[in-house]
Amino acid sequence: MTLRSHNRYDYHALHGRKPYDWPNGARLAVYIGLNLEHFAFGEGAGAELVPGGPQPDVLNHAWRDYGNRVGAWRLLDLFEVLALPSSVLVNSALYDYAPQLPTAFRARGDEIIAHGRSNSERQGGLDEAQEEKLIAETTATITSHEGARPKGWLGPWISQSHLTPDLLHEAGYEYLLDWCMDDQPVWMRTRSGRILAVPYPQEINDIPAVVSRKASAEEFAEMIIDNFDEMLEQSADMPLVMGIGLHGYIVGQPFRLRHLRRALQHVARHRDRIWLTTPGAIADHVSSLPEGLVPGAETRARHS
Repeated sequence: MTLRSHNRYDYHALHGRKPYDWPNGARLAVYIGLNLEHFAFGEGAGAELVPGGPQPDVLNHAWRDYGNRVGAWRLLDLFEVLALPSSVLVNSALYDYAPQLPTAFRARGDEIIAHGRSNSERQGGLDEAQEEKLIAETTATITSHEGARPKGWLGPWISQSHLTPDLLHEAGYEYLLDWCMDDQPVWMRTRSGRILAVPYPQEINDIPAVVSRKASAEEFAEMIIDNFDEMLEQSADMPLVMGIGLHGYIVGQPFRLRHLRRALQHVARHRDRIWLTTPGAIADHVSSLPEGLVPGAETRARHS
């Protein structure tokens, strides 16, 4: 029985893939992805600390805004103390609301990644013209403030339509983070070429772990440490990517920040054995490798 397929990439088992190295001979690439998100007041989607009541849902809206006013700044300080690069996934609406935030991370040299207009909306339900407009508006806003086009995209709520990879490739994006099917980068087909899927974490991510599965601050820190230690051992045989997905309104809370600090200190102690990097640098490195090393799809486009 043949099931309907997205036909974006071919199946390649982890075992039997061709090995390659990250820069300086490292085999484990590690990046921190900090989501900088803005939400409409009284409408649209949004993560919830407690079950939301009638709109305007002041409690949950204010809790999320804590991330922009307080939590993200505490995380920036932590990254500075530990000399860790970060990648910020930015809702373009944030440039109107809190431009100081992306400015501060830009000053560190961190990568700015497009994260849609706002996390109050999902792009997966839009028609082609509407989604194309969302991507274009997001790209134009970030480009105008950053002076360069973003290379990567993460959809708000990991929401995609059947055409999203096509539209992102046609808009000039080099990689996307929405597909979590692998621990290595994977080439994906689009109707006009190919785009790279860089692994983005859905397990080592504070929204699924803390908000959805109710992991404690200590448990989330232990998840990061255990995942890192296991992947470092496994990377002796193959190149791997480990992302750490964070939100200021969750791990920026003081009691969670204390445990996150412990986990990131553990990662930082191994900096001479790993590649502390960004998704954009991973995509650049993959693009420089000989053809055929990175699995996924042929160069030619193919449709379902």
